[in-house]
Amino acid sequence: MLPRLTATYHVRCDAAAIEERARAIAVEQSVEMPLGAIADPFVLSEIVGRVEDIRDQGDGVFAVRVALSGETIGHDAGQLINMLFGNSSLHDDVVLNDVEVPPALAAAFGGPRHGLDQLRQRAGAGGRALTCSALKPQGLPPAALAELARRFALGGIDYIKDDHGLADQAYASLAARVAAVTAALRELDRPTTHYVPSLSGDLAAMRAQIAIAREAGIDTIMVAPMVAGLANFHALVKENPGLAFIAHPSLAGAARLAPPLLLGKLFRLLGADAVVFPHYGGRFGYSPATCRLLARAALDGWQGLRPCLPVPAGGMSRQRVAEMLDFYGADIMLLIGGALLQARERLVEETAAFVAEVHGHGYGHRPG
Repeated sequence: MLPRLTATYHVRCDAAAIEERARAIAVEQSVEMPLGAIADPFVLSEIVGRVEDIRDQGDGVFAVRVALSGETIGHDAGQLINMLFGNSSLHDDVVLNDVEVPPALAAAFGGPRHGLDQLRQRAGAGGRALTCSALKPQGLPPAALAELARRFALGGIDYIKDDHGLADQAYASLAARVAAVTAALRELDRPTTHYVPSLSGDLAAMRAQIAIAREAGIDTIMVAPMVAGLANFHALVKENPGLAFIAHPSLAGAARLAPPLLLGKLFRLLGADAVVFPHYGGRFGYSPATCRLLARAALDGWQGLRPCLPVPAGGMSRQRVAEMLDFYGADIMLLIGGALLQARERLVEETAAFVAEVHGHGYGHRPG
Protein backbone atom coordinates (compact mmCIF):
# COMPACT_ATOMS: atom_id res chain seq x y z
CA MET A 1 0.00 0.00 0.00
CA LEU A 2 1.18 3.50 -0.81
CA PRO A 3 1.29 5.76 2.25
CA ARG A 4 -1.46 8.29 2.76
CA LEU A 5 -1.11 11.97 2.00
CA THR A 6 -2.73 14.59 4.18
CA ALA A 7 -4.72 17.54 2.86
CA THR A 8 -5.52 20.56 4.99
CA TYR A 9 -8.74 22.39 4.13
CA HIS A 10 -9.83 25.73 5.51
CA VAL A 11 -13.58 25.41 6.06
CA ARG A 12 -16.00 28.19 6.95
CA CYS A 13 -18.53 26.59 9.28
CA ASP A 14 -20.38 26.89 12.58
CA ALA A 15 -18.49 25.29 15.45
CA ALA A 16 -21.43 23.02 16.24
CA ALA A 17 -21.38 21.54 12.73
CA ILE A 18 -17.68 21.38 11.92
CA GLU A 19 -17.13 17.72 12.88
CA GLU A 20 -19.92 16.57 10.60
CA ARG A 21 -18.72 18.92 7.84
CA ALA A 22 -15.17 17.56 8.15
CA ARG A 23 -16.37 13.96 7.84
CA ALA A 24 -18.41 14.94 4.79
CA ILE A 25 -15.31 16.39 3.11
CA ALA A 26 -13.31 13.26 3.88
CA VAL A 27 -15.99 11.10 2.27
CA GLU A 28 -16.46 13.49 -0.68
CA GLN A 29 -12.75 13.45 -1.48
CA SER A 30 -12.42 9.68 -1.27
CA VAL A 31 -15.48 7.55 -2.07
CA GLU A 32 -18.25 10.21 -2.50
CA MET A 33 -21.08 7.94 -1.39
CA PRO A 34 -22.82 7.00 1.87
CA LEU A 35 -20.52 4.84 3.99
CA GLY A 36 -23.51 2.68 4.93
CA ALA A 37 -23.69 1.52 1.33
CA ILE A 38 -20.11 0.20 1.37
CA ALA A 39 -19.63 -3.42 2.43
CA ASP A 40 -16.04 -4.00 1.29
CA PRO A 41 -13.72 -3.94 4.33
CA PHE A 42 -10.69 -2.85 2.24
CA VAL A 43 -12.53 0.22 0.98
CA LEU A 44 -13.75 1.11 4.45
CA SER A 45 -10.36 0.71 6.10
CA GLU A 46 -7.96 1.91 3.39
CA ILE A 47 -9.75 4.07 0.84
CA VAL A 48 -12.21 6.18 2.84
CA GLY A 49 -10.67 9.50 3.89
CA ARG A 50 -9.90 9.96 7.58
CA VAL A 51 -10.34 13.20 9.53
CA GLU A 52 -7.13 13.55 11.52
CA ASP A 53 -7.51 16.95 13.12
CA ILE A 54 -9.78 19.99 13.36
CA ARG A 55 -8.42 23.32 14.59
CA ASP A 56 -10.25 26.59 15.08
CA GLN A 57 -8.54 29.34 13.05
CA GLY A 58 -10.88 32.04 14.31
CA ASP A 59 -13.52 34.12 12.49
CA GLY A 60 -15.59 31.02 11.75
CA VAL A 61 -12.83 29.19 9.85
CA PHE A 62 -11.50 25.75 10.79
CA ALA A 63 -8.39 23.92 9.54
CA VAL A 64 -9.47 20.36 8.76
CA ARG A 65 -6.77 17.72 8.12
CA VAL A 66 -7.86 14.72 6.08
CA ALA A 67 -5.68 11.70 5.27
CA LEU A 68 -6.31 10.34 1.77
CA SER A 69 -5.18 7.04 0.29
CA GLY A 70 -2.12 7.18 -1.96
CA GLU A 71 -3.55 4.21 -3.85
CA THR A 72 -6.31 6.39 -5.28
CA ILE A 73 -3.75 8.64 -7.00
CA GLY A 74 -1.25 6.34 -8.64
CA HIS A 75 1.31 8.56 -10.38
CA ASP A 76 -1.24 10.69 -12.25
CA ALA A 77 -0.96 14.46 -11.74
CA GLY A 78 -4.54 15.03 -12.80
CA GLN A 79 -5.80 12.42 -10.38
CA LEU A 80 -3.69 13.98 -7.64
CA ILE A 81 -5.56 17.27 -7.83
CA ASN A 82 -8.85 15.44 -8.40
CA MET A 83 -8.51 13.45 -5.17
CA LEU A 84 -7.26 16.47 -3.24
CA PHE A 85 -9.92 18.94 -4.31
CA GLY A 86 -12.04 17.72 -7.22
CA ASN A 87 -15.54 17.69 -5.77
CA SER A 88 -14.84 19.91 -2.77
CA SER A 89 -13.73 22.73 -5.08
CA LEU A 90 -17.45 23.05 -5.91
CA HIS A 91 -18.24 23.93 -2.29
CA ASP A 92 -17.78 27.63 -1.71
CA ASP A 93 -17.03 27.17 1.99
CA VAL A 94 -13.83 25.13 1.41
CA VAL A 95 -10.27 26.15 0.45
CA LEU A 96 -7.47 23.63 -0.12
CA ASN A 97 -4.72 25.19 1.95
CA ASP A 98 -1.87 22.66 2.10
CA VAL A 99 -0.85 19.08 1.39
CA GLU A 100 1.65 16.80 3.07
CA VAL A 101 3.05 14.43 0.43
CA PRO A 102 4.81 11.22 1.48
CA PRO A 103 8.37 10.74 0.18
CA ALA A 104 7.42 7.86 -2.13
CA LEU A 105 4.84 9.98 -3.92
CA ALA A 106 7.19 12.96 -4.19
CA ALA A 107 9.84 10.69 -5.70
CA ALA A 108 7.33 9.28 -8.17
CA PHE A 109 6.41 12.73 -9.47
CA GLY A 110 10.05 13.80 -9.45
CA GLY A 111 9.98 17.54 -8.89
CA PRO A 112 12.27 19.93 -10.79
CA ARG A 113 14.87 18.33 -13.06
CA HIS A 114 17.03 21.47 -13.06
CA GLY A 115 15.71 24.08 -10.65
CA LEU A 116 17.43 27.07 -9.14
CA ASP A 117 21.03 25.91 -9.47
CA GLN A 118 20.87 24.86 -13.13
CA LEU A 119 19.01 27.98 -14.20
CA ARG A 120 21.73 30.03 -12.55
CA GLN A 121 24.48 27.95 -14.11
CA ARG A 122 23.05 28.32 -17.61
CA ALA A 123 23.08 32.09 -17.21
CA GLY A 124 26.56 32.20 -15.63
CA ALA A 125 24.97 33.92 -12.65
CA GLY A 126 26.96 32.53 -9.74
CA GLY A 127 24.95 33.10 -6.56
CA ARG A 128 23.15 36.28 -7.59
CA ALA A 129 19.52 36.81 -8.49
CA LEU A 130 18.54 36.24 -12.12
CA THR A 131 16.97 38.79 -14.47
CA CYS A 132 14.14 38.26 -16.93
CA SER A 133 11.87 40.22 -19.24
CA ALA A 134 9.01 39.45 -21.61
CA LEU A 135 8.35 39.85 -25.33
CA LYS A 136 5.08 41.76 -25.71
CA PRO A 137 2.55 42.90 -26.75
CA GLN A 138 1.00 40.09 -28.71
CA GLY A 139 0.15 41.22 -32.22
CA LEU A 140 3.75 42.06 -33.14
CA PRO A 141 5.31 40.11 -36.03
CA PRO A 142 8.28 37.80 -35.39
CA ALA A 143 10.82 40.34 -36.65
CA ALA A 144 9.62 42.95 -34.16
CA LEU A 145 9.70 40.44 -31.29
CA ALA A 146 13.21 39.41 -32.32
CA GLU A 147 14.33 43.04 -32.29
CA LEU A 148 13.01 43.42 -28.74
CA ALA A 149 14.88 40.25 -27.75
CA ARG A 150 18.07 41.59 -29.34
CA ARG A 151 17.84 44.82 -27.37
CA PHE A 152 17.09 43.00 -24.10
CA ALA A 153 20.15 40.83 -24.73
CA LEU A 154 22.32 43.89 -25.43
CA GLY A 155 21.24 45.15 -22.01
CA GLY A 156 22.55 41.93 -20.43
CA ILE A 157 19.30 40.21 -19.42
CA ASP A 158 19.55 36.52 -18.42
CA TYR A 159 16.20 35.17 -19.67
CA ILE A 160 13.81 36.54 -22.30
CA LYS A 161 10.42 34.85 -22.22
CA ASP A 162 7.39 35.04 -24.45
CA ASP A 163 4.42 36.86 -23.03
CA HIS A 164 2.04 34.08 -22.03
CA GLY A 165 -0.54 35.47 -24.47
CA LEU A 166 1.74 34.58 -27.37
CA ALA A 167 0.55 31.24 -28.71
CA ASP A 168 0.42 29.99 -32.30
CA GLN A 169 -1.36 33.00 -33.76
CA ALA A 170 -1.15 33.69 -37.48
CA TYR A 171 0.76 36.94 -36.93
CA ALA A 172 3.57 35.25 -34.94
CA SER A 173 3.52 31.46 -34.80
CA LEU A 174 5.80 29.71 -32.35
CA ALA A 175 7.93 28.36 -35.19
CA ALA A 176 8.36 31.84 -36.66
CA ARG A 177 9.13 33.37 -33.25
CA VAL A 178 11.69 30.73 -32.41
CA ALA A 179 13.45 31.14 -35.76
CA ALA A 180 13.54 34.94 -35.56
CA VAL A 181 14.52 35.31 -31.91
CA THR A 182 17.19 32.61 -31.86
CA ALA A 183 18.75 34.04 -35.04
CA ALA A 184 18.90 37.49 -33.44
CA LEU A 185 20.54 36.14 -30.28
CA ARG A 186 23.06 34.05 -32.25
CA GLU A 187 24.21 37.16 -34.08
CA LEU A 188 25.03 38.76 -30.73
CA ASP A 189 26.94 35.67 -29.52
CA ARG A 190 25.51 35.89 -26.01
CA PRO A 191 25.37 32.26 -24.79
CA THR A 192 24.21 33.27 -21.30
CA THR A 193 21.04 34.98 -22.57
CA HIS A 194 18.26 32.43 -22.99
CA TYR A 195 15.03 32.70 -24.95
CA VAL A 196 12.02 30.99 -23.34
CA PRO A 197 9.14 30.35 -25.77
CA SER A 198 5.64 29.79 -24.41
CA LEU A 199 3.85 26.55 -25.33
CA SER A 200 0.15 26.43 -26.16
CA GLY A 201 -2.51 24.13 -27.58
CA ASP A 202 -3.23 20.49 -26.87
CA LEU A 203 -0.63 17.91 -25.87
CA ALA A 204 0.21 16.99 -29.47
CA ALA A 205 0.67 20.65 -30.38
CA MET A 206 2.93 21.30 -27.38
CA ARG A 207 5.04 18.25 -28.21
CA ALA A 208 5.48 19.56 -31.75
CA GLN A 209 6.43 23.00 -30.40
CA ILE A 210 9.01 21.44 -28.09
CA ALA A 211 10.54 19.65 -31.07
CA ILE A 212 10.87 23.00 -32.86
CA ALA A 213 12.42 24.60 -29.79
CA ARG A 214 14.89 21.77 -29.22
CA GLU A 215 15.94 21.83 -32.88
CA ALA A 216 16.75 25.52 -32.44
CA GLY A 217 18.92 24.80 -29.39
CA ILE A 218 16.49 26.15 -26.79
CA ASP A 219 16.88 24.67 -23.31
CA THR A 220 14.13 26.45 -21.32
CA ILE A 221 10.42 26.75 -22.10
CA MET A 222 7.30 28.10 -20.42
CA VAL A 223 3.95 26.43 -19.81
CA ALA A 224 0.82 27.51 -17.93
CA PRO A 225 0.03 24.23 -16.11
CA MET A 226 -3.56 25.18 -15.22
CA VAL A 227 -4.31 26.04 -18.86
CA ALA A 228 -2.46 23.07 -20.35
CA GLY A 229 -3.65 20.65 -17.65
CA LEU A 230 -1.53 19.35 -14.78
CA ALA A 231 -1.26 15.86 -16.26
CA ASN A 232 -0.14 17.25 -19.62
CA PHE A 233 2.40 19.51 -17.93
CA HIS A 234 3.83 16.61 -15.96
CA ALA A 235 3.98 14.44 -19.10
CA LEU A 236 6.03 17.09 -20.91
CA VAL A 237 8.44 17.35 -17.99
CA LYS A 238 8.94 13.58 -17.89
CA GLU A 239 9.43 13.34 -21.67
CA ASN A 240 12.00 16.15 -21.82
CA PRO A 241 14.50 15.78 -18.97
CA GLY A 242 17.00 18.09 -20.69
CA LEU A 243 14.59 21.02 -20.79
CA ALA A 244 13.93 23.42 -17.92
CA PHE A 245 10.29 24.39 -17.42
CA ILE A 246 9.04 27.76 -16.19
CA ALA A 247 5.46 27.55 -14.92
CA HIS A 248 3.17 30.51 -15.60
CA PRO A 249 0.29 31.19 -13.16
CA SER A 250 -2.43 31.91 -15.73
CA LEU A 251 -5.80 30.51 -14.52
CA ALA A 252 -4.27 29.60 -11.14
CA GLY A 253 -6.70 31.98 -9.45
CA ALA A 254 -9.77 30.23 -10.82
CA ALA A 255 -9.96 27.69 -7.97
CA ARG A 256 -9.85 28.02 -4.20
CA LEU A 257 -6.36 26.61 -3.74
CA ALA A 258 -3.91 28.52 -1.56
CA PRO A 259 -1.24 30.05 -3.85
CA PRO A 260 1.73 28.81 -1.78
CA LEU A 261 0.37 25.27 -2.18
CA LEU A 262 -0.57 25.40 -5.86
CA LEU A 263 2.26 27.52 -7.25
CA GLY A 264 4.97 26.84 -4.68
CA LYS A 265 4.45 23.14 -3.91
CA LEU A 266 2.28 21.38 -6.49
CA PHE A 267 3.85 23.01 -9.57
CA ARG A 268 7.26 22.17 -8.05
CA LEU A 269 6.20 18.59 -7.31
CA LEU A 270 5.19 18.11 -10.96
CA GLY A 271 8.49 19.41 -12.30
CA ALA A 272 8.45 23.21 -12.55
CA ASP A 273 12.04 24.48 -12.41
CA ALA A 274 10.80 28.05 -11.90
CA VAL A 275 7.38 29.51 -11.12
CA VAL A 276 6.09 32.97 -12.03
CA PHE A 277 3.75 34.57 -9.47
CA PRO A 278 2.37 38.03 -8.65
CA HIS A 279 4.51 40.08 -6.29
CA TYR A 280 2.57 42.16 -3.80
CA GLY A 281 1.83 45.77 -4.67
CA GLY A 282 1.60 45.14 -8.41
CA ARG A 283 -1.41 44.46 -10.63
CA PHE A 284 -2.66 41.58 -8.48
CA GLY A 285 -3.86 41.18 -4.92
CA TYR A 286 -1.33 38.86 -3.25
CA SER A 287 -0.21 39.96 0.21
CA PRO A 288 3.41 40.09 1.42
CA ALA A 289 2.67 37.07 3.63
CA THR A 290 1.36 35.03 0.67
CA CYS A 291 4.40 35.96 -1.44
CA ARG A 292 6.81 35.01 1.33
CA LEU A 293 5.09 31.67 1.94
CA LEU A 294 5.01 30.93 -1.78
CA ALA A 295 8.73 31.61 -2.23
CA ARG A 296 9.55 29.46 0.79
CA ALA A 297 7.39 26.62 -0.51
CA ALA A 298 9.26 26.73 -3.82
CA LEU A 299 12.75 26.88 -2.28
CA ASP A 300 12.75 25.10 1.07
CA GLY A 301 13.92 21.53 1.51
CA TRP A 302 10.95 19.25 0.81
CA GLN A 303 11.03 15.49 0.34
CA GLY A 304 14.42 15.64 -1.38
CA LEU A 305 13.14 17.71 -4.34
CA ARG A 306 15.35 20.32 -5.97
CA PRO A 307 14.50 23.96 -5.20
CA CYS A 308 12.14 25.65 -7.66
CA LEU A 309 13.16 29.20 -8.61
CA PRO A 310 10.60 31.86 -7.55
CA VAL A 311 9.89 34.50 -10.23
CA PRO A 312 7.96 37.44 -8.70
CA ALA A 313 6.32 39.58 -11.38
CA GLY A 314 3.12 41.41 -12.29
CA GLY A 315 3.64 45.14 -12.84
CA MET A 316 7.12 45.40 -11.32
CA SER A 317 9.54 48.23 -12.06
CA ARG A 318 13.21 49.10 -11.64
CA GLN A 319 12.28 51.25 -8.66
CA ARG A 320 11.29 48.12 -6.73
CA VAL A 321 14.39 46.01 -7.44
CA ALA A 322 16.19 46.70 -4.15
CA GLU A 323 12.96 46.21 -2.16
CA MET A 324 12.29 42.85 -3.85
CA LEU A 325 15.84 41.61 -3.32
CA ASP A 326 15.70 42.63 0.33
CA PHE A 327 12.37 40.83 0.69
CA TYR A 328 13.24 37.56 -1.10
CA GLY A 329 17.02 37.41 -1.02
CA ALA A 330 19.04 36.39 -4.07
CA ASP A 331 17.36 33.05 -4.78
CA ILE A 332 14.89 34.55 -7.25
CA MET A 333 14.49 35.65 -10.85
CA LEU A 334 13.22 39.22 -11.16
CA LEU A 335 10.80 39.63 -14.06
CA ILE A 336 10.16 43.16 -15.32
CA GLY A 337 8.33 43.45 -18.63
CA GLY A 338 6.13 46.40 -19.48
CA ALA A 339 8.05 48.84 -17.26
CA LEU A 340 11.20 48.22 -19.33
CA LEU A 341 9.36 48.26 -22.64
CA GLN A 342 8.03 51.72 -21.79
CA ALA A 343 11.58 52.98 -22.34
CA ARG A 344 11.06 52.31 -26.08
CA GLU A 345 14.17 53.71 -27.87
CA ARG A 346 16.09 53.54 -24.56
CA LEU A 347 15.25 49.88 -23.95
CA VAL A 348 18.89 48.74 -24.04
CA GLU A 349 19.95 51.37 -21.53
CA GLU A 350 16.99 50.75 -19.21
CA THR A 351 17.60 47.00 -19.31
CA ALA A 352 21.30 47.49 -18.59
CA ALA A 353 20.43 49.66 -15.59
CA PHE A 354 18.04 46.95 -14.30
CA VAL A 355 20.72 44.29 -14.73
CA ALA A 356 23.35 46.45 -13.02
CA GLU A 357 21.08 47.00 -10.01
CA VAL A 358 20.55 43.27 -9.62
CA HIS A 359 24.23 42.43 -10.08
CA GLY A 360 25.27 45.09 -7.57
CA HIS A 361 22.89 44.09 -4.80
CA GLY A 362 24.84 41.11 -3.44
CA TYR A 363 23.74 37.57 -2.70
CA GLY A 364 21.39 38.12 0.22
CA HIS A 365 19.37 35.38 1.88
CA ARG A 366 16.38 33.15 1.35
CA PRO A 367 12.96 34.41 2.46
CA GLY A 368 12.51 33.82 6.16
